[in-house]
Order: sequence, then structure tokens, then C-alpha cells
Amino acid sequence: MNCIPGDAVMSKETLPQDVHSKSFRSLISIFHPGENKLNWLLLLLPVSIYFSLNHQLTLAFFSSMLAIAPLAFLMGKATEEIAIRTGESIGGLLNATFGNAVEMIIAGMALYAASTNPDILDTMVTVTQASLIGSILGNLLLVLGLSIVWGGIRHNEQSFSRVGGEMNGALLVIAIACLIIPSAMHHSGGTTEDVLNLSRATALIMLIVYGCSLLFQLKTHSSMFESSEHGEHEEPELSLRDSWILLLTATILVGWMAHILVHSLEEAVTEYAIPELFIGVILLPFFGNAAEHFTAVLVAGKGKMDLSMSIAIGSSIQIALFVAPVMVLLGWALGVNLPLEFGLLETAATFVAVLITIAILNDGKTNWLEGVLALACYTILGIAFFFM
Repeated sequence: MNCIPGDAVMSKETLPQDVHSKSFRSLISIFHPGENKLNWLLLLLPVSIYFSLNHQLTLAFFSSMLAIAPLAFLMGKATEEIAIRTGESIGGLLNATFGNAVEMIIAGMALYAASTNPDILDTMVTVTQASLIGSILGNLLLVLGLSIVWGGIRHNEQSFSRVGGEMNGALLVIAIACLIIPSAMHHSGGTTEDVLNLSRATALIMLIVYGCSLLFQLKTHSSMFESSEHGEHEEPELSLRDSWILLLTATILVGWMAHILVHSLEEAVTEYAIPELFIGVILLPFFGNAAEHFTAVLVAGKGKMDLSMSIAIGSSIQIALFVAPVMVLLGWALGVNLPLEFGLLETAATFVAVLITIAILNDGKTNWLEGVLALACYTILGIAFFFM
């Protein structure tokens, strides 16, 4: 009789150790190229550092850009593990936030470089604006398109919360309005100073709107955003502690690669004559959004369309209503004029992307053809920016 309590105590003591040991082995296996072929690109981490230290800037640019992709995948894996425990709304917000860390780091470093070196001011401002627009386009058309296609192939037709879709659609409309109005003001006779002042005031309002949307979604009306469709049941592979370790480590390494990327960008533009808009709108967001690419597509294939939508569309909303305003205010603080006025092609492309997304959100269901349409539009825009 006395042995039973002792056995119970021993099992309670050993079980956490077994779970932690299993989680640690899973953490190590995540980095193994045999588990994911993309991990071979992690070898470019030391290569990028070597090229940077030896001032081979063009090679440093391309190697650091490629190295961001597997790191972004690891960030996506970590946030997916955390999302299993936190629910789809918070998980999607967390994934969008850390997925956008790349854009924030790249844009912030570009603005800082512009503030310290007037010779590259125009290039850095152009790349910063283009990367913000590119992130919105990439998430709304590329990431969402790939997710819908893959999910549609696996599940024929998928449904998601119409309430969440309607709110996201409204936020996208206010976001595109905030990007269009400064340009409209300039073309209506407003001076550069007027547009800059409007942009800074609009940036503050956008931050307030974004804060209110988080309060609405996560606090006051959180029950409205609970998923009505349950995908495949999953058990977490990592402990919560190991998930956070993986997430923070990958984020720090992404920041390091972004630092090398920004400081070698000018050399790549000069040597290969790659259009700055193409780099900012297509290349940087493509590799920087790799976390959203992998995670949103992965969870869509598992039947979790609410989470996939939350990642792709939520990331675009966060870029438009949080990251872009923060960059405008950061530029103001650094003495760099960064208005919310974008070129005609960038503005038109964003407007079209929002229209397509709202059309997809309209009925609360998706099929693979809708994803193909989004991908076709993204391809056309990519070609246009390449020949600009």
C-alpha cells in the first residue's frame, strides 16, 4: 500500500524530465537538413558574415537575403507551436508580429543609414517605402494565394469566420485610404511640406486605429473571432519554453542578416542594375515574409483556414496600420522625411490587392481557383515592377 504514493511521486518527478528531453530532441531536429531541406541555407549565415567582413558586398547581399528564408521558417515553426496553446487569434497575431520583424528591422536600419549618409538618402527612402508596399502585396496576393491553392487542393472548399473577414476587410479599406489620401493631396496642389505633415498626423491616427482593432479582437469581442471550423488536431512538439527560445534566437539572427543586407544593398543595385523598386517590392518581402509563406500555407493544408487568414491578412494590416506609421515617425525622429505618399504604380497595386482580398473574404469560403487569381495578379505586378 505504501508503494503506491511513492510510485506516484516518482512518476510526477520523472514525467516533466521526459517531456523536456523529448522537446529538446525535437528542437535539435528542427535544425536538421534531413527534416527540412531549407535548413541547408543556414550554412549561408557564416558565409554572409565572411563576405561582409571582407567587404564583398554584392555576395553579402545575396547570401544574407537567402539566409533569412530558413530563419523565417524557424520563426514560423516556433509561432505555430505557440499558437497550438494560445488559440488561432492570438497565434495569428503573434505570427504576424514576428513575421513582420524582418520588415521592421530592414526598414529601420535603412532609415538609420539614410540619416547618417545623405548620399544614399533617396535610395534608402525608396527601398523603405517599396518594402512596406511589397510586404502588403506579398501577404495579400502571394501568401494568401498560395494558402488558398494548397488548402483548396487538400480540402476542396474551406470556410472561415465571416465576422473576422468583414472586420479585416474594413481595416484594409481604411489602410488603403490612408495610403491614397496623401498622394491625392499632392496631386491636388498640396506642397511637399503639407504632405509630410499630413503623413505624420495620419500615422498617429493609424496607430490608434490599430490599437483599437487589437482591443476589439482580443478583448471586448474575442468570442466573435473563435474559429467555427476545427482542422486536424495537433499535439505540440516543443515545450513552451523551447518554442520561445527558438523564436527569439531566430529573430536575433534575422536581425543580424538584415543588418548585412541593408549595408550591402546599394552595392548590389549599382553592380547589377537591379531596379530599386523590384528589390523593395518583390525580393525583400519575398524572403522576409518566408515565415508567413511557410506557416500560412502549412496550416491551410491542415484545414485551419482561420489561422491562415489571420496570418496572411493580419500581417498586411499590421504592416499598413502599425509598421508603416512607426517608420514615418521613426524617420521624423531621425530627420529623414518619409511620407505616406507612394508612386502611382505602388498605390494602384495596393488598391487592386485590397479589392481582390475583399472579394475573397466576401462569402466566407475559399477554393483553389481564388488562390490562382491572386497569384496571377501578383505575377503581373512583379513583372511591372521589374521593368519600371
